[in-house]
Amino acid sequence: MALSLNNLVTTLDRVPEFRLFGRVTAVQGLLIEVGGVERTLSVGARCHVVTTTEERVTCEVVGFRNDRALLMPFQSVDGIGLGCRAEVGESHPHVSPSDDWLGRVINAMGEPIDGGPPLHKGHRKYRIRTAPPPAHSRQRVEGKVDLGIRALNTFVTCCKGQRLGIFSGSGVGKSIMLSMMARNTTMDVSVIGLIGERGREVQEFIEDNLGPEGLARSVVVVATSDESPLLRHQAALMTMTVAEYFRDQEKDVLCLMDSITRFAMSQREIGLSAGEPPTTKGYPPTVFAELPKLLERAGPGIGKGSITGLFTVLVEGDDHSEPVADALRAILDGHIVLERSIAERGRYPAVDILRSISRSLPDCNADDENALLTRAKELISAYEDMAEMIRLGAYRHGSDPRTDEAIAYYAMLDGFLAQGIWETCSLDEGYAQLAEILNSNPAAMAEGDAVPEAAGPAGAAAQAGSAE
Repeated sequence: MALSLNNLVTTLDRVPEFRLFGRVTAVQGLLIEVGGVERTLSVGARCHVVTTTEERVTCEVVGFRNDRALLMPFQSVDGIGLGCRAEVGESHPHVSPSDDWLGRVINAMGEPIDGGPPLHKGHRKYRIRTAPPPAHSRQRVEGKVDLGIRALNTFVTCCKGQRLGIFSGSGVGKSIMLSMMARNTTMDVSVIGLIGERGREVQEFIEDNLGPEGLARSVVVVATSDESPLLRHQAALMTMTVAEYFRDQEKDVLCLMDSITRFAMSQREIGLSAGEPPTTKGYPPTVFAELPKLLERAGPGIGKGSITGLFTVLVEGDDHSEPVADALRAILDGHIVLERSIAERGRYPAVDILRSISRSLPDCNADDENALLTRAKELISAYEDMAEMIRLGAYRHGSDPRTDEAIAYYAMLDGFLAQGIWETCSLDEGYAQLAEILNSNPAAMAEGDAVPEAAGPAGAAAQAGSAE
C-alpha cells in the first residue's frame, strides 16, 4: 500500500496545470512536423501525438525547420496523419530511480520489462540529459578495480572512476567479457546497458551469462535492434542516469555498455533524419558532439561514489581507425583490444595486451608489479616479432638469445592470459601467478618439471569462449 501511494503522489506531482497542443503538418519517414507550438518547445522536449485511432505516441523534439518543430517518435508512425493533435509534454524528461531497481530489467523509458511488479520510484528526480559533475570538483581516479579477469587485472589495470573501451569486431567475445566482469567484480553495483542488442540474446545474456547472482546486484537497461533509433539512443542515456543515482548514494558503480557504437549509429539516424549533413562515413557532426557528453558523465563523483565505465566499441570490418573508434580512443582513459586472430586460435578472452592500454598505468602499480608487466610484455613482443618465422620453421634455436627466451616462456604466458568463462581471478592472484611464471626455469620444465599452476587455464581456454 505504501509503495502504491508513493508512486501515486509522484505521478500527481508531474501532472501539469494546463496542456498546450499543436497540429501535425507533415510526416516524412520517421520525421513528424508540428506547427502551432514550436515556440514553447526546445530540442530534447517531449510531445505526445494522438493518432487517428486515439493512441498516444510519445515523440522527442530533434530540431526545427521553417517555423515547425521536428519530432521523432519512440514508436511507429502508423496512424499519424495531417491534423493529428500534438500535446506538449515534459521539457526536461527525467526518472526517479531507487534501490529497488536492483535485480530488475528495464527499457529505455525506465519501465520494467521482466514481468515483475511496478518499479518503486525514488524521491529525487534525475534528468535523463544532464551535464557531468564540474571538472574541478571531481575526485581523482584511484584505487584498483578487481574485474575478475586475469588479463585485464594485470596488463590493463582499471581504477575506480576510469573509463575503458573494449574494441573489437563482431563475434570476438565482447559480450562474454562484459558478463564475466558483471559476475566477478567487487564493485558495489553494476548497471548494464544493452544498446541495439539482438532480441534473442537478451534472455541468454541475463540467465546464462549474467546469472542470478550477477543480476541481484545489477540493473539491466535493454533496447533491442528492432526498436526506434530514439529508444536505442535513450537507452544509453538511461543507463548513465541510473548509474548516477547509485553513485550519488556513495556507491562504486561498474557501468557496462554494449555497445557505444550502436549509440553512435542511432544518433546518426536521428541526425540524418533531422537534415544534418553527413560527414565522415555518413556520420553527422552531432555524433561526435554527443559521444563526449555521454561518456564524461562516467568517472569519479564529487563525493565518495564513482562510476567506472567499460564500453564496447564495434569496429567495422576490424578497422580500428574508423571514425567512431578513433574518436572514442581520444575520449576514453584507455582501450582493450580484442583480436580476431587470437580468438580464432582458441584463446579467450582474446585480449591483445601489446595493443591494449590503461592510462592509470604505471602510476597505480608498485615498482615490482610494473617490473613484472614490463618483462612479460618484452617476452611476448619478442615472440610476436619472430612469430611468422617460428611457425614456418625458419628460425634456428640459438640464433638470438632474446628470441630463445621468448619461445621458452610464450606458452606459459599465453596460458596465463587465457581464462574460462566461469573462472575468476583476483588482482593479487593474477600478479602472484605471473611472478611464478617469470621466476620459473623453462629449461628445467622441458626436462619434466611441473608446469606452474598459473599456466593451467591454457587447456581450458579453448572451451572458454564463444563469440560475442
